[in-house]
Amino acid sequence: MPEQRPTGTSTSPKGVRARGTSGHAGQEAVTQVGPEEAARTACDWLQSFVIHRIEGVCAVRRTKEGWCVGIDVLEVPRIPDTTSLLATYEVELDESGGPAEYRRVCRYHRGTANR
Repeated sequence: MPEQRPTGTSTSPKGVRARGTSGHAGQEAVTQVGPEEAARTACDWLQSFVIHRIEGVCAVRRTKEGWCVGIDVLEVPRIPDTTSLLATYEVELDESGGPAEYRRVCRYHRGTANR
């Protein structure tokens, strides 16, 4: 007897719908990207453009077009470390989680407080 497979919507381990498995003939479900995946994608993509070390993600927010991820980057390491120069970059991702653009939005010394 042929193997029977369940019909309907299949999901990945993270609960994201796979493309083309919506259960509606002829319609494709758009794969949704979560904030963790958006942050990981943005960091990997930015690292391919900047030669400096990424310190971490400082913000992830949903936009109409996809995601905007703020990433802190160590641009000029100094001794003592509190005088190092850092920058925050914003990486824009489209609805499918693909990188669209990036820009540096500010530079600051590690030891300075926000005003």
